[in-house]
Amino acid sequence: MRVVYTALLYLATPLVFLRLLWKSRQLPEYRGRIGERFGFVPPRAEGVAVWVHAVSVGEALAALPLIEALLKRHGDGQVWVTTTTPTGSARISAALGERVRHSYAPYDLPDVISRFLQRVRPRQVIVMETELWPNQFHCLAQHGVPLTIANARLSPGSFRGYMRVPGFARSTLADCSAIAAQSEEDAQRFLALGAPPERVSVMGNLKFDLELPEVQLAAGRSLREAFGTQRPVWIAASTHEGEEEAALDAHQALLDVFPDAVLILVPRHPQRFDNIWRLITDKGFVAERRTRSAALAKAGRAQSLTQTQVFLGDSMGEMFVYLAAADIAFIGGSLVDVGGHNVLEPAALGVPVLFGPYMYNFALARASLLACGAALEVADAPALTSELAVLLGEPGRRAQMGRAGLATVAGSRGALRRLLALLDAQRAAL
Repeated sequence: MRVVYTALLYLATPLVFLRLLWKSRQLPEYRGRIGERFGFVPPRAEGVAVWVHAVSVGEALAALPLIEALLKRHGDGQVWVTTTTPTGSARISAALGERVRHSYAPYDLPDVISRFLQRVRPRQVIVMETELWPNQFHCLAQHGVPLTIANARLSPGSFRGYMRVPGFARSTLADCSAIAAQSEEDAQRFLALGAPPERVSVMGNLKFDLELPEVQLAAGRSLREAFGTQRPVWIAASTHEGEEEAALDAHQALLDVFPDAVLILVPRHPQRFDNIWRLITDKGFVAERRTRSAALAKAGRAQSLTQTQVFLGDSMGEMFVYLAAADIAFIGGSLVDVGGHNVLEPAALGVPVLFGPYMYNFALARASLLACGAALEVADAPALTSELAVLLGEPGRRAQMGRAGLATVAGSRGALRRLLALLDAQRAAL
C-alpha cells in the first residue's frame, strides 16, 4: 500500500508545487525556501539531539514549552524544528530565534526524507498531534531513530478517514516508538487503528502546560488602559472567514446596550488582515489597527484609543497581549466548520470563554471548560450576541467563570513532565 501511496504522491508533486505558488499570491512567503520542502537544508555533520515537527501556529504554540525543556536538556542548536506553513515558521522564529535550527518540513517522499535525515541526523524525533507520514515514519524506523507522536489526538473525522485504509494505518503506526495521547478517547482510536498497545499511553494535553509571557501580559494591560479601564472589552480571536462578519454584527448590536464597548478582532491568517480592515471601516466603526498604533507609539506619537470601537489585531505572536486586555474571549474556528482553536489560553488568564459548536479539534479542552463552568457554547451568531450582552452586564458571573478556568488549567498540568520522562527513557535505551 505504501508503494501506491508513494507513486501517487510523486505524481501529485507538480500539483503541490502549483498549490504553493497559488497560496503565495496572498502570502508571498510560500514562494520562499522551497528547497527545504525537498530536503535541501544546511547539513549538520554532528547531527542534532531532537527533531520536532509542528505543522502550523497551533501546534507550534503547543510545542513551545516542550522545545524550551529540550533546549535546557541539550543546549542551543541541538533542536531542529520544522513547520509546514509560513505562519508557523514565523511563530517559531519569533519565539526561539537562533536557539533552534528551523526549516520547512520535507515532503513525504522517500528520497526527500532520506536527504533530510542525512543532513539533519536527528537522534530522536517528535511529531506533534495528528501528523501521520508513512514514508517518514518508515524511514525513521529503518534507521533506528525513535519517533514519538506527542499530544497525539485523532478527531472522529480523521479516525473514520484512516479506517478506510486500516492496513496502511496499522503499518504506519507500527513504525512509531510511542504515541502519547491527549485523552483516553484519543488512545482508544489509535488502538482501534492497530497501534501496538504497549506503545500507546495517555499523557494529557500539553496545552495545559502553557507558559504565560509576562512581557505580553504587561503590554495587554497597557492596551486596556489605552482603551479606558472602565470600558467593556471583548475579543474575537483566531477568526476565520464568516466569523469576522458575525463578530462585527454582534458588536454593532452590543453598542446599543454598551455604547463604549470595544471589540478586539484578531483574524487567524495574516493574509486576510487588510481585507478585514476594509470590512471594519466599510461598516463605519471607529477603528484602529495594532501595527499602526504600535508604529505611532514607537515614534513617540501614541494616540488615544478611548474612542476606538474596533481594534484590529494585525500582528503575529501577540495573542496574549490581546487576551490580557479583554473581559470575554470568543475563540474562532468554531462558528464555522474548522474545529476550533486553543480555548485554554484565555482560561489560563482567567478570561471567560465563548465558542461555537465546531470544537472537535479541542474536544478535551472544550469538555473541561464547560464542565467547570468556565466556558459557554453558542449555537450561532445570534446566540453569540445574546451571551455577550448578558455576560458584559454581569461582572460577578464573569469573575466566577474566570476563577473556574484558572483552577481547571492549573489542575490539569503535568503532560509535559510525563512526556519528558518518556523521552528520557527512550534516550537511555539508545
